[in-house]
Amino acid sequence: MTTKNGEPISKALEEKLIAMAVKARANAYCPYSKYQVGAAVLTEDGTFYSGCNIENASFGLTVCAERTAMQKAVSEGARKLSALAVAAKSSKPCGACRQVMAEFMPSAAPVFLVNIADDESVKIIRTTVGHLLPRAFNPSEAEL
Repeated sequence: MTTKNGEPISKALEEKLIAMAVKARANAYCPYSKYQVGAAVLTEDGTFYSGCNIENASFGLTVCAERTAMQKAVSEGARKLSALAVAAKSSKPCGACRQVMAEFMPSAAPVFLVNIADDESVKIIRTTVGHLLPRAFNPSEAEL
């Protein structure tokens, strides 16, 4: 897994990102689905942001953990995200989250899908933004 600059993400950064996603999962507000999700993102300048899913009685207003983390980073001024981790019982980012990844992360950016079983055992799937959303609509293609 490499960052935008083609440099591999270090094992230490990967482990910190994953730990932050797992920790963020505990803050999930999910009274309807009971499905806790946590996420953490690493910006190009080395800053970390985390987020959790936040449900709403009006289900369409629910926000995924991945988008919460990415939007926290963007709201603080980050525009280039380098890596993302998602922690849940079965981490499978939705299409909206994948498109937001494509907006702020290069295709080769690493994404760590942390699947936490009922017995708390962990399986990590290492992939990339481009693998999760091939042929993504990206900012360079947007008409102004």
